[in-house]
Amino acid sequence: MKKISVLKSIFFASAGLVSSFTNADTLEVISSGGFYSSMEKLIPVFEQQTGHTVHLSSGSSMGASPTAIPNRLDRGERFDVVVLAAPELNKLADKGFVEPNSQRDLVKSSIGMAIPKGAKKPDISTAEKFEKVLLNAKHIGYSASASGTHLEKNVFPSFPPVEYKVISSKAEKVVGDRVAKRIAEGQFDVGFQQISEIKPFTGKYGQVELVGPIPAPYQKVTIFSAGIGKNTSYEKAANELIQFVKSPQATQIIEEQGLEQIKQ
Repeated sequence: MKKISVLKSIFFASAGLVSSFTNADTLEVISSGGFYSSMEKLIPVFEQQTGHTVHLSSGSSMGASPTAIPNRLDRGERFDVVVLAAPELNKLADKGFVEPNSQRDLVKSSIGMAIPKGAKKPDISTAEKFEKVLLNAKHIGYSASASGTHLEKNVFPSFPPVEYKVISSKAEKVVGDRVAKRIAEGQFDVGFQQISEIKPFTGKYGQVELVGPIPAPYQKVTIFSAGIGKNTSYEKAANELIQFVKSPQATQIIEEQGLEQIKQ
């Protein structure tokens, strides 16, 4: 009798779980690289809790690459949730690709410097030491997205003309790929990207080492935000995903990726 009661409890609990997932939706989500690794880890937890299915795509926040998020939207691709650098997300809202006033800030992200694993770790603790590392580097890689745009437009040109010419001659913008991946392949001895994009290539089995965040005044903290795609059929589920990413449950996963969660 007791065994039957237990089986009944399991049955009704399972039935309740199935019932709660009857309104489950399939979300198309795209994230720029700065938050992509975090989203990869968060989605399975979200799917298990809600019954929703999430298809995750990646693309840069900006740039000429065909995979850049603005370019994909321009071509007519549609997404229920879009995650990228906040200024670029606001531009997408102005263009009508994102529901107005749906933007929510998710995380703060810093630019990091990476080197091949096993290479001598340089000291970039001050602006002067950082400048010396740039001048001595043989081949510099930088992102085509938010971090690289900052370096290309604000950091490199701030050097005196002769030094700027030296740095520019050995600096390469990486389009449609991760800078850390190219470092692992031996193409750069120094590379710059969001720390969260470098982290997946580090660790025991990685081929890249994170030196650390670049120093002031050269550092730029980027806010990554999420918005709901225009005319989505799954606004409720999209909001659920964004709320989950901002919840305390997501904090540890996000911080492990080198990001700071924005909780407001």
